Amino acid sequence: MKLKQKPEDFVVSESWRFDKVKKGDFRVYVMDKQKLSTFDAIARLSYLYGIPHSDFSFCGLKDKQGRTTQLIAVRGADVDLQDEDLRLKYLGRAKDPLSAANTTSNRFGVTVRDLSEDEVARLPASVAEVNRLGVVNYFDSQRFGSLKHGQGFIAKDLLRGDFEMALKNFMAKPSELDRSNDAKVKAFWRDHWGDWRRRCTIEGADKYDRILQVLRRDEKAFRYAFLRIDPKYRAMQVFTYQSWLWNECVRRFLIAVLPGQSLLALSYQAGKLLFPREAPPDVMRRLREQTFPLLAPETTLTDPDVKKAVEWILGREKLTLEKLVVPDTPEIFFRHEERPLLVFPGKLMQGPGRRDEANEGRSKVYVAFTLPPGAYATLVVRRLFSFTEQANADEETVETGAREPGQSAATPAGTKAPARAAQRSAAPGAPAAAPPKAPEPPPPAPTPKLGFRARQKREKERKAQARSEDRARKR
Repeated sequence: MKLKQKPEDFVVSESWRFDKVKKGDFRVYVMDKQKLSTFDAIARLSYLYGIPHSDFSFCGLKDKQGRTTQLIAVRGADVDLQDEDLRLKYLGRAKDPLSAANTTSNRFGVTVRDLSEDEVARLPASVAEVNRLGVVNYFDSQRFGSLKHGQGFIAKDLLRGDFEMALKNFMAKPSELDRSNDAKVKAFWRDHWGDWRRRCTIEGADKYDRILQVLRRDEKAFRYAFLRIDPKYRAMQVFTYQSWLWNECVRRFLIAVLPGQSLLALSYQAGKLLFPREAPPDVMRRLREQTFPLLAPETTLTDPDVKKAVEWILGREKLTLEKLVVPDTPEIFFRHEERPLLVFPGKLMQGPGRRDEANEGRSKVYVAFTLPPGAYATLVVRRLFSFTEQANADEETVETGAREPGQSAATPAGTKAPARAAQRSAAPGAPAAAPPKAPEPPPPAPTPKLGFRARQKREKERKAQARSEDRARKR
């Protein structure tokens, strides 16, 4: 399965509403973009028109890959851009900046490529399953670009009060995957960290001028320098870590309320995600109604299963709810929010399988659906086509995916190590019941699991064989 092989393979249309007025401080536009994130697009507009980032507002972030349309608003300035990859259409004026409240839903049209005929044939049953069970409302890999690019969670630096490290990760840690001028600027400051009198002449270096102005006055004023970063970006660093905590806590919660054989494991940028593949009616009713908190100091945990999951994950992170505070910095904070545990795609439909012109001998299929703001279409698609990832997922069992710290990866698939069973519901560091004595004789040693590269090689061989079989059937 391949997603986003071409920009037109992933199309997002934002459904919105705003109160149009004759006189208002904010000009509202529909922004049509390709291969640009929302932040990338706003950075270009800011540079071209000399408008501060803080004067732009939007309803939500849209993915860099694919073609997306969304609303943006600009305070006190007219803009007009008709580039090939970024176009604006003026709609009118508004009294207030845009926010998530201005979005009603997002409609997605996705072309999924590199499929076998058998995989296309299995899709209708998968569509029925998603309509029945929904999709766990996780945050997908796009939320965790800082992990992909080697910056880690900057919010962890902030929670430790290490503002110098937070700044280093922001402006002096170039990604090996990035060949842009910004990566070159970051490499410059990595190599000259602390030498604030130096001048970087690479195009785009002025992005960091507000930070450098502070450090040139006081070379140790890292906290104040970090506060010169755009507030939207600062908030995003907190939300990224909150999102990961949400994913981890929900995964832990699902292990507590459903047996392992009822869960499907899929990998993503920040680890593993678990999805129900079946659930008793009473559990399904509970999951449909369940919300799960984005954690903050004021979060109150009343559901015992939710509380156990949260305490376990925070314990592993050496945190408590009360410690989710950036020292002496009220400008950066964690905010509590409830997020639905499940999302049910609206108007989910699939087209027929067709020849995939981008992958010889393979098929493509079009799927479309509507999601509420904040839900991830890529997760819906991966859940629909989870059977294409099963060759890898079968080896990474649910128990392995939720392994306790220190548990051996050699625990046989589908079994629980004695200590694992005893500690299942205990937070890290909490006393646990003595594990039961291991049965005699001991079970035979499990077959060692394949490594990542070996799994990749086997998956490529499986797909190559499937292509050959498809071509043979067509002859």
